[in-house]
Amino acid sequence: MTQTPADPVLANFRASIDNIDAALIHMLAERFRITKAVGEYKAQVSLPPSDPGREERQIMRLRKLAADAQLDPDFGEKFIRFIIDEVIRHHEQAQGAK
Repeated sequence: MTQTPADPVLANFRASIDNIDAALIHMLAERFRITKAVGEYKAQVSLPPSDPGREERQIMRLRKLAADAQLDPDFGEKFIRFIIDEVIRHHEQAQGAK
């Protein structure tokens, strides 16, 4: 495989993308640390693992944020739904562990 010559402009773009990706991973890790605590709390006080009303409010809020940031709201919704589904799965596991 032939490697293309170093392009400093492209290298700078890629370095920025790499930094953003790292920040996203760290932010997701922190989010899941907090939602894990929420799931444990819900299990302790016998609350259901999901809250459909809150989830829908969050989706609508994040769709607006996405649109305001000039990001496709449908993409933003798919992304947050994926995260919400994973959080609910973790909460259901916490319910089973109590």
